[in-house]
Amino acid sequence: MSAAANPLLHVWTTPFAAPPFAKIQPAHFTPAFEAALNAHNAEIGAIAGNADAPTFANTVEALERAGEALRKTSAVFWNLCGSHTNDALQALEREWSPKLAAHYTGITTNAALFKRIAMLFERKDQLGLNAEQSQLLTKTCKSFIRAGARLEGEARERYKALSQTRAQLGTRFGQNVLADEKAYTLVLRGEADVAGLPQFVLDAARNAAQERGLDGVHVITLSRSLIEPFLTFSTRRDLREQAWKAWAARGANGGATDNRQTIAELVALRIEMAKLLGHDTYADYALDDSMAKTPARVRELLDRVWPSALQRARDELAKLRAMAAREGDPIEIAPWDWRYYAERVRAAEFDLDEAELKPYLPLERMIEAVFYTATQLFGITFHERNDVPVYHPDVRVFEVSDSAGRHIGLFYGDYFARPSKRSGAWMSAFRRQHGLDGGERPIIVNVMNFAKAAPGEPVLLSFDDARTLFHEFGHALHGLLSNVTYPALAGTSVVRDFVELPSQLFEHWLETPEILGRFARHAVTGEPMPDALMAKLKAARTFNQGFETVSFLGSAIVDMDLHELTDAARLDPQALEAATLARIGMPAEVGMRHGSTHFQHIFSGGYAAGYYSYLWSEVLDADAFAAFEETGNVFDPATADKLKRHIYAAGSTCDADAAYTRFRGRLPAVDGLLRKRGLAG
Repeated sequence: MSAAANPLLHVWTTPFAAPPFAKIQPAHFTPAFEAALNAHNAEIGAIAGNADAPTFANTVEALERAGEALRKTSAVFWNLCGSHTNDALQALEREWSPKLAAHYTGITTNAALFKRIAMLFERKDQLGLNAEQSQLLTKTCKSFIRAGARLEGEARERYKALSQTRAQLGTRFGQNVLADEKAYTLVLRGEADVAGLPQFVLDAARNAAQERGLDGVHVITLSRSLIEPFLTFSTRRDLREQAWKAWAARGANGGATDNRQTIAELVALRIEMAKLLGHDTYADYALDDSMAKTPARVRELLDRVWPSALQRARDELAKLRAMAAREGDPIEIAPWDWRYYAERVRAAEFDLDEAELKPYLPLERMIEAVFYTATQLFGITFHERNDVPVYHPDVRVFEVSDSAGRHIGLFYGDYFARPSKRSGAWMSAFRRQHGLDGGERPIIVNVMNFAKAAPGEPVLLSFDDARTLFHEFGHALHGLLSNVTYPALAGTSVVRDFVELPSQLFEHWLETPEILGRFARHAVTGEPMPDALMAKLKAARTFNQGFETVSFLGSAIVDMDLHELTDAARLDPQALEAATLARIGMPAEVGMRHGSTHFQHIFSGGYAAGYYSYLWSEVLDADAFAAFEETGNVFDPATADKLKRHIYAAGSTCDADAAYTRFRGRLPAVDGLLRKRGLAG
C-alpha cells in the first residue's frame, strides 16, 4: 500500500475535514498505524530526551500536541469497529488492540518522561500556571502514576505485558458478544407465531427478516429495540422463553464465543495490575479516580437504594401474579413473563399501553425535539448536511452552529440496528474539541440500535427509546459544547461517575409539557398527543421502577463483587453472579440488566467497578433538574448559562465536585433520586 494511496496519511479536504469514509479501506489502517506510531515515538523521544530543564510548555503542552496522527487514525478505526465492522476490521482489532496498548504503556512507563512531569508537579504552585494548566499538570501526573509510571524493573515489564493482554481480552469479549448476537434469529412463521404483536413490532421484524434475505417471515433479533417489545407483547410464552434465554445466554453458549474463561482471565489480570500499583483490589484502584473515591462509598449508595427498590419490585410482582391469575394463566412468573404482564398491568392501572403511545413518538419528531431542547437551553442550531461523507447510508450529519451562526462542530446520527454494529447506544468522537494552536472543532457521533420500520413507514420509538435518544444526545452536547484549551481535558474526559450527569440530566426535558406538547405528534395524522394520554403517561412515570432499579442494581452489585475480589484463580463468573444475587435476595423473576458474560460495560468498555456510576450520576441529575424547576421555567436562561459554563463546556478543567458546586451551589443528597424513581417513603 503506497502512502500516496492511503487517505489516512493525508490532510482531509472534505467539508470540515471530516473522515473521507468512502476512500478508507481496512487495508489502509496497518500502514497508517505504523506511520502514526513511528511519528508519536519520535515526538515522545524528543520530549523525554530534551536537554533543557522541564517546563510546562516543553513537557506537558508538548505531550498534548504529540500523537495527532495516531489520534486521527484511532478515532476512525475504533468508531468503525463498534458501529460498522466486518471480518477484516475485526482481525485488525485483534491485532492492533494489544499493539496500541503496548505503545501507550510504553509512554506512561517511560522513566525519563515521567521524571520531567514529576519535577513539574512538585513545584506546580511556583510555575505561574492558570487554573486549566494546573489541572492538566495534575491530571497528567496522576494518569501516569495510575498507568505504572512508578514501577521499576520486573514489575514494570510485567505491567506492560498485562496491559497488552488486557486489551486482547477486552477485544475478544466484545467480539464474542457481537458474534452471538449476529448468529441468533427467532424466525416467526404464520399467524400463531406473531400472536399479540402490534403493527410496529411486525414491521420491524419483517424488516429484520428482509435484511437477512428471508422473505415471507418475521425475525426477532437480539437488538434491545426489537427483543424488548417482543417480550412485552407476544402472547406466545414458549417463544418469549426462547428469545429471553437466547438474550440472557450471550457469551455463555460454549465454543469459540464463550466468555466465561475470558472473564476469569480479565478479573485475575485486573487484580494483579491493581496490586502492582499498590491497591488491594481493582475496585480500590478504579475508584481512586472517581467522585466516589472508595468501594465503601459505592456500597453505601447501593445499599441505600436496594431495600426500597426490592420492596417495590416485590409489590410489582404480586400485581403481575394477580394479573396472570385473572387472565386464567396458572403460571409462576418467569423473567420472560415480566414485561408481558407488566404491560397488562400498566394498561389496567393507567389505561396506557405502548402500542397507543408509540405513534406519537416518531423518530423524526424526536430528533427535532432533542435539537429544539438544545437550542432553547444553549442557543445552538442544527442544519443537515448531505455533502459530508458517512460510513453507512443510514448515517445522517448535521452542522452545529452557535447563536451567532458560527460553526461549533458536526453531529453524526447513526440510529438503526444492523448486524455490523454492536448492541447498545453510545456517543463517541471522530475529533475532539481543543483550543491549542488555533484549535479544532469537534465531530461527535451518537450510535443507536433502533429497529427499522418497513420501507416508507415511519420509525416509531417506545418512550424508553426516546429517553435513550435524549440520553445519548446529552453526551453529544458534552462533546459539542466543550470549550477548553487542552485535548486531555475536553468534553467527556471527566471521571466516570460524573460523565453520565450531562446525559441523564438531558433526559428530563423529554418528559416536560414544553417538549412532549410540541413534538409528540401522531406519525400519520400529525395530531398532538392528547392531553389525556399525556396525563396517563405522567401518572405512569414511576411504573415498574422496582423492576428497573433492581435489574440495574443486580448488575452493579455483581460488578462490585467481581472487582473487589483479591483472588480469581478459580473464578466461575456465573457461580459468583448466582451467589451475589442470592445474597442480596434478587427476585428470580426479574433478571439482571446485564449478565456477566455479555456485560460489555465492564469487560470491553470503560466501566469496570464503575457500573454504579449511572446511579451516582442520577443523584446529581435529579438535583440539577430541580434547579430549573425551582425557577418555574425549564429553560431558565440564567440556570442554563451556568449549566453550560460549569458542566457541558468545562470538560475536566476542574474536579467534578467543584464543577457541580459551581453550578448548583452545593452537592446533592440521594433523596432526589429516590423521589424521581418513586422509591421514597
